[in-house]
Amino acid sequence: MHKFNPNFLSVLALLVLSLACVLPSVAVTPDQNMLGTAIAQTMSVALTQTFQPVIPITNGATPTPTFTFTPEPPTLSPTVTLTPTPIFTFTPLVPFISVSVATNCRVGPGRIYDRVGALLVGEVAEVLGRDPTGNYWYIRNPDPGAEFCWLWGEYATLSGNFAALPMFTPPPTPTPAPNFDASFSDLDTCAGWWVDIDLENTGGVNFTSVSLTVRDTDTDIIVALYRDDFTDNDGCVDSDTIDTIQPGNTETISSPPFAYDPAGHDLRATITLCSNNGQSGTCVTKVITFEP
Repeated sequence: MHKFNPNFLSVLALLVLSLACVLPSVAVTPDQNMLGTAIAQTMSVALTQTFQPVIPITNGATPTPTFTFTPEPPTLSPTVTLTPTPIFTFTPLVPFISVSVATNCRVGPGRIYDRVGALLVGEVAEVLGRDPTGNYWYIRNPDPGAEFCWLWGEYATLSGNFAALPMFTPPPTPTPAPNFDASFSDLDTCAGWWVDIDLENTGGVNFTSVSLTVRDTDTDIIVALYRDDFTDNDGCVDSDTIDTIQPGNTETISSPPFAYDPAGHDLRATITLCSNNGQSGTCVTKVITFEP
């Protein structure tokens, strides 16, 4: 049986088609069975071809498969960078003041000024200024009344930005007012009986003259003196005389003597102290009652 060469059939088919194109006057009708058979044989040959793998020469030994390992780069976890939180020390812009001992607050920097408040332990007050000496602070008054006052800094502690506080000029020193306190001291005797009275100058002026009247309200007997000095009689021998009672000082003055012993009687003393001699100038009068 003759076996058709697939290549021959392909060439024959192409030749027939070419003749059909060159010779238009000749009607060539290809054999359909023949063409189908040729195409089928061509496809069968193509499908029966066997792929031959390439086997490496290993001198008779069974080849060992070779693997190429490519390491996978490690995955790095992102590093968290911690930013330290800054620690701030809070410094208030407005300075404040506190005290370890309760301190009076006055209309000026000094005891000569009137008291208008006090800063107690545990309280704080806003500071607005200071005096030229740096010993007093001008603060908001913690008590009702005057809005601002001056505080002595002896027991004070300041906080905040007080370095830039303005320096305030203190108000004028007030005109000192005369004042005094009087109290019964003792009943003394020698050639008669007299009473001693203590006089404390609580004002701001010197006293240089005195008017003293003592009345026994039981007998209605009066003894009186007017002097430009202050004398304390001690019994029949000793006496002490001064010319002036200064602010803050206490002196004793003796009344004129009674001719009898007024012990147990109700007495009333009227005392007038003056800044000038002759019971003139600025004068203050006090009245006290007592029973010697």
